[in-house]
Parts: sequence; C-alpha cells; structure tokens
Amino acid sequence: MQAVILAAGEGTRLRPLTQNRPKALIPVANKPIIEHTILSLVEAGIRDIIVVVGYRKEQVMRHLARLSLPVMIVRQTEQMGTGHALLSAKEKIAGDVIVLPGDNYIDPVSIRNIAHNKNSLLYTTHKNPSNFGVVTIENENITRIIEKPVHANRMTVSCGVYHLSSDIIRRIQTHILSEAIDDEIRNGTKISAIKAQSWQDAIYPWDLLVMNKRLLSYIDKRKSGIISSSAVIEGLVSIGSGTKIGPGTVISGPAIIGEDCTIGPHVVIEPGTSIGSRVKIEPFSALKNSIIMDDVVIASHCSISGSVIGEGCTIGEYTSAVFMSGFIPYDENAVRSACGAIMGNGVFCKPSITFENTIVGNEVHIEGTSNLKFSCTQIPDKTRVM
Repeated sequence: MQAVILAAGEGTRLRPLTQNRPKALIPVANKPIIEHTILSLVEAGIRDIIVVVGYRKEQVMRHLARLSLPVMIVRQTEQMGTGHALLSAKEKIAGDVIVLPGDNYIDPVSIRNIAHNKNSLLYTTHKNPSNFGVVTIENENITRIIEKPVHANRMTVSCGVYHLSSDIIRRIQTHILSEAIDDEIRNGTKISAIKAQSWQDAIYPWDLLVMNKRLLSYIDKRKSGIISSSAVIEGLVSIGSGTKIGPGTVISGPAIIGEDCTIGPHVVIEPGTSIGSRVKIEPFSALKNSIIMDDVVIASHCSISGSVIGEGCTIGEYTSAVFMSGFIPYDENAVRSACGAIMGNGVFCKPSITFENTIVGNEVHIEGTSNLKFSCTQIPDKTRVM
C-alpha cells in the first residue's frame, strides 16, 4: 500500500516558528514532525511513501534526502488546499492510498487500523473542535464533515488521515479534501470511522509543548558524550554524542539532548524538555517542559518553563520564562494561550528579563534596561527593544 504525506502547507498560526521553515520541519523531541510521521508509517509496514511539498519545498527536500528510507517527492505549485495537494500526486498513485498530514503525529497502531479499512477516516475528540474538521458518526460510519465551523456542536474531529480508494481519488474536484469526502458521503459512499489511538496536531506554537511531551515517551534511552560522575540522570533520557554534562547537573526524563552540547555544571533539566544540538546551558540554570532548538545559548541562573526557543537565540543571565495562561493578540484577535516564551530564530535577550505567555518574533533584540517584564504580548519580527 502507498502513503501520501501532505507537507506543502505553511502553518501560519505557528508564526514566528514557521517564518523560516515549514510546519512539517519544526523539531519536536529533536526530530522534524514529518520524520515522526514517516517512522510511524514504516513501523506500520508501509514503505512506499510519496511526500507532497510546497512552502519552502527545498528545505523539506533536503531533509528527506538525508533519510535512510527513499521517498518520492511531488511538488504542489501553489498552496491551494489539501485536496489540490493530493491531486498533485495523482499520477504517482497506483491504487488505494493512505493520506496523512505531514505536520501531525499519528501512531503506527492507528495507521495499521486504518490500512485494514478501505474508504475510512481516522477520528478523535478534541477540546477545541472548531480548529479541525468536525465529524458526525452513526453506526461506525462518517455521516458528515464540517471543516472548521465557528460553533461546533460536538468534539469529534477528523485527524486528517484517510484510506481512500482510487475511485474516490479520481472523483476529487474541490481544493479541500474534507469537503471532497463530505461530497462523497452525500452521494452515498460509505466512509468508515476509525478511532485514533494517539494523535496530536499543533495549531498554535504552545501546542508543540503537548506534542513534545507525548513524543518524548517514545525516545530511546541513550547516554553518549562525556557525563560527569557527579551528574544525576534519572528516567528516560537520551544524550547525544559529543555532549558534555557538567558536575552537579540533574536531568530527569523524559528528556532528550542533542549532539555537541555543553550542559552545566549545576544545571537542572526537568521532564518534558527537548534540547537540540550545539546548545550551551551555563551553570545554575533550570529548564522544564520546553523545546530548545539548535545553537541556542542560555546563560547562567536562567529559569525556562513551558517555552519554545528557536534556533540561534541568546538568552542573558537571570532571564525567566514563566509558564502562564491568558490571551495573546494574534491576527487582530485575542487567542487563549499558555506558555512562557515562544521565540523565533536569532533572538538576543539581555540579562534579567521576564517573559510570561509571550511570543517573541525572529531576530528580535532586547537591549534595554534589565528587569523588563513582558506578559501576554507579542513582539514582532526584527523589533529592537531599547
């Protein structure tokens, strides 16, 4: 059986993290989201994989070329929806196919289950159903799909994962795949409802923290690099080659640390934390439930909780990112959020700054007086705070 991964979208609601990369390449548990999807497919026994690329396609293609499993790549010339993306691969599809989003996590068991049910859809429940296709189910069949309704009357949503016959694919005419499937249902096609075992999407940046926590439970335990004899490492922890763990450092899993990092001495890394490669964390800093991307420097005496820190950021000493819920201005609206700091790439932050539930854009420089506090706000890209 073939699988088609739709990885052409931009993920605008994940800005600033998707300003310089597509959503499918955001690292979660130190792997791009799309790589988790591919690994789930392989574990489910599906190795004939087509990936549809679009937004920043060169980045996705370069990453896929480095994988040990060869995949076929198809380009969507314009980002005109999931149905249009699937039809971009139509000439490469030989028969029935599993269709998956490249920016969601789906477990291998769920893929096996849907693979055994022709013309089916994977569903789950979600507390914010209006962000997804809301589905109605009767007698284990899908009877309706409403894409992102303003007011959802149920919490049952589509995971965006389908097993479709070649007949259905030939009949697709709309740009939105869920609308095409809803048309099929109205015309009498039976679409089976298959409950997902484990699925996770990230609509907003803080959703990545939930995905990260879930995926960390699947990492392999590993201790490479140079680890001080006085360091304490507990639980499921993976430490990459070339990484140095200093004296008195305490790491509690699940947690993952990439290659060539310098951690400590006397650093505390608590559960739910992913640290990329070439990261430097200076003494007496503490991290919890956060994603730290490659080439970040976190100075001494910092406290980072519930945060996503983009590539190449420099965080001054005594800086705090305090996990807090509230509302953040987002696309001329106020969105309920919960995080410490969401930082794009290349942020520079002077010492003694506090962030609470704040989005910091790419290449922002915070150079003003120490003891500044940002709460429930958004700082645009390339802003210079004096």
